[in-house]
Amino acid sequence: MGAWKEIRPRLLPAVITMALLLQILFLGNMCYLYATQFRSTTRYHNFNVLYVDYDGGIIGNIPNQRIFEKLYAAVITGGAIYTTEDGSVGLASALANESSLPNSLTYIWNGVRYPVFSQAAVYSNMLKLIETTRSTYYTNNGSSVATSADLSNAATLQAFLNPIHAEEINIKDTEQGTRVFYNTVSMVMPIIQQFFFMLVLNGISTHFEAFTKLSWKANGLIRAIASILYTFTGSLLMTGYIWAFRESWEQQGSQFVLTWITMWLLTHINFLFFDITTAFIPIQFMPFIVLTWVILNVSSTITPFELSPGFFRWGYALPSHEAYEVLIQIWSRGCNNRLYRALPIMFSWWIVGVPVAVYAMQYRCKTAVAAQEALDRAGLENQSEKYATTNETMMPVGSSRRESDQNGDSVEAIPRHVA
Repeated sequence: MGAWKEIRPRLLPAVITMALLLQILFLGNMCYLYATQFRSTTRYHNFNVLYVDYDGGIIGNIPNQRIFEKLYAAVITGGAIYTTEDGSVGLASALANESSLPNSLTYIWNGVRYPVFSQAAVYSNMLKLIETTRSTYYTNNGSSVATSADLSNAATLQAFLNPIHAEEINIKDTEQGTRVFYNTVSMVMPIIQQFFFMLVLNGISTHFEAFTKLSWKANGLIRAIASILYTFTGSLLMTGYIWAFRESWEQQGSQFVLTWITMWLLTHINFLFFDITTAFIPIQFMPFIVLTWVILNVSSTITPFELSPGFFRWGYALPSHEAYEVLIQIWSRGCNNRLYRALPIMFSWWIVGVPVAVYAMQYRCKTAVAAQEALDRAGLENQSEKYATTNETMMPVGSSRRESDQNGDSVEAIPRHVA
């Protein structure tokens, strides 16, 4: 009980304070994450959809292939729709001459860009637009067509019942079940993986006294080699399990390599981030850094920024968001080209992180050496104090055979000889 009374005034406030801080940490991070999705369904109008009318006669004179390439490249935040050249003429011909009905509309969208939200926000609304076009056609022309067309003919009746034929062009069909992980869990793992490795690396270095026995240059070289090998292996394995569970998702070998390189750059950025933070921040406070870093990054990739309040667009500066933008371009074979923004941001993190990590290693080694010297000095002082205390408590060897008189003088005891 004596020890408990001694540590209680310091232990209880420390535990209560950390518990409250952790509650605030989780509350703040989860509120931030939930806020990115707040009323997201009311922001579908932020998706841009390009519409081109070939049927009007003016735009239809432009070569189809060139315009199609422009439409393909324009599918960035939403999709594109264009009417077929002379589509109205083809419909009139089908109703009058019983000919086959051509496609009236063609819509383009990218299924690999935020698959779940693109399907809900872009694809479904394009289908609604086509259905609205069909309803509008009936409203404006249904009565006149019904009175003039020979609806007893099967082909004519089919053309009347379905006057708007639409063709879908999905730039990259992404229907596999694992697609929900590409912009969620797969963006968390590079962060968690590097943090765990950093804990292991720091623990091993401390156990073998590498920070005190080796120079900061030697420690830095060891850490650089370990980080490159570990991140290359980790990014390769991550790309491997994405490919292993892609089902029928068609991707080429070159896309595998590009995905591997992109994930390596992202994982190495996260390694540098934790190498720096663990050098300056005590380990007991690292949960605050790790959780916040995870939530900030994954909230920038979980949904497109078009569905989030404008404040959250600062997430363009985060490495995970830009890495996912590059992956979209790789997987859709050039669509969603954001390299002009993504690569400068990612390489900025990496270029700044390398020299700061070098300084962090110098600081880490200097701090470890200073701590070791302080322990050595404290140990020497304790040994000196113990030695002095021991000398003071020791008695002379012959003192048990001496007696003191009343005046305090020592008198040697005289042995008596018995005759």
